[in-house]
Amino acid sequence: MSLAAEPLSPSLLLTALFALALVASVLTRFWLASRQMRHVAQHRGAVPVAFQAQISLAAHQKAADYTLAKTRVGLLELAWGTVVLMGWTLLGGLDALNQTLLGALGPSLWQQLALLASFAVIGGLIDLPFTLYQTFVVEERFGFNKMTLGLWLGDLLKSSLLGAVIGLPLAALMLWLMGSTGRYWWLWAWGSWMAFNLLLMVIFPTFIAPLFNKFKPLEDETLKTRVSALMARCGFAAKGLFVMDGSRRSAHANAYFTGFGAAKRVVFYDTLLAKLSPGEVDAVLAHELGHFKHKHIVKRIVGLFAMSLAGFALLGWASGQIWFYTGLGVRPSLSGSNDALALLLFLLAVPVFSFFISPLFAQLSRRHEFEADAYAVAQTSGAELSSALLKLYEDNASTLTPDPVFVKFYYSHPPASERLARMAA
Repeated sequence: MSLAAEPLSPSLLLTALFALALVASVLTRFWLASRQMRHVAQHRGAVPVAFQAQISLAAHQKAADYTLAKTRVGLLELAWGTVVLMGWTLLGGLDALNQTLLGALGPSLWQQLALLASFAVIGGLIDLPFTLYQTFVVEERFGFNKMTLGLWLGDLLKSSLLGAVIGLPLAALMLWLMGSTGRYWWLWAWGSWMAFNLLLMVIFPTFIAPLFNKFKPLEDETLKTRVSALMARCGFAAKGLFVMDGSRRSAHANAYFTGFGAAKRVVFYDTLLAKLSPGEVDAVLAHELGHFKHKHIVKRIVGLFAMSLAGFALLGWASGQIWFYTGLGVRPSLSGSNDALALLLFLLAVPVFSFFISPLFAQLSRRHEFEADAYAVAQTSGAELSSALLKLYEDNASTLTPDPVFVKFYYSHPPASERLARMAA
């Protein structure tokens, strides 16, 4: 009589790996959040020496309290999101929703679209309380929220309609490609997805963004002259310089480039222009130009192309495996009969397994930020950039004392202390 243990079936192995990865990622997230909260709270009582001349104790403590409040809400979201994820997958929620729709609509493209739409609507409703709390309690408490409930509801309605108008035809195309183009459907789907993303970069500035915010040409002639001279010096051309009514929704300040190719625009939040001097605006813009000079945008697009190709190839293989469905909570009788199930299961599972490589992308992003800072210092004034960054950190209540390990995992931008130290070197 053999005592050798029988190997796990592929289905049970996937279930075990998914559960293990989920537990590990959740515990790691809780550990990182607790480190961040402890570190920020411990340094709340005094402004770091390097910033004492520019940042008041009251502003420093506000940033600490804001960070702690957001992190606490984040922990609640994490706990609830983990329960929801388990409910959709291993506890059979997605399978039950699919069966209900199959009973009502029968197996068809319409049923698959209904599954995707229902999943999106239910997920949005589940997240709604946290969104409302973050906006109308946390942001309100710290003086950042400028939205009324009516404006918030209007944004929700517009974004939902826009998601349906754009998302449903795109989903229908993907599902048709999955069912009609043979073994290598994922190549066609990948090509369509990339074409859509490039198209979106072109149409977003002129058609989508104006649905939510008002954009008007930059009217300050002095600032316009400075900015135009900087852009000419850096060899950058844009379709226009615009000011966005960011103050209608939030007190946070920002500036960004949007669009692609000839459709590129420079957009300043009105809150940014109200807080920074012309020289500081120049320096912030030079930082953004540094991303283009170092081809960071192109590199990110190429990276997106490569990762999405790998993702579609993996989905193309996994969607043909029965254990992929059964291991994630879908019964064998439905396995492979619904491409929408494959899409949803893949989108639910991949973030769990990819969590532990996220620090690599955060590190790359921080390196890009350092390069953009160096370019801005070379083109404008290091003192102006340092002053602008400190104002933005203060006005956005960004903590000056984040936990170093938390930074390594999550921060796409280096902490203020590291950025300013590099500029001063």
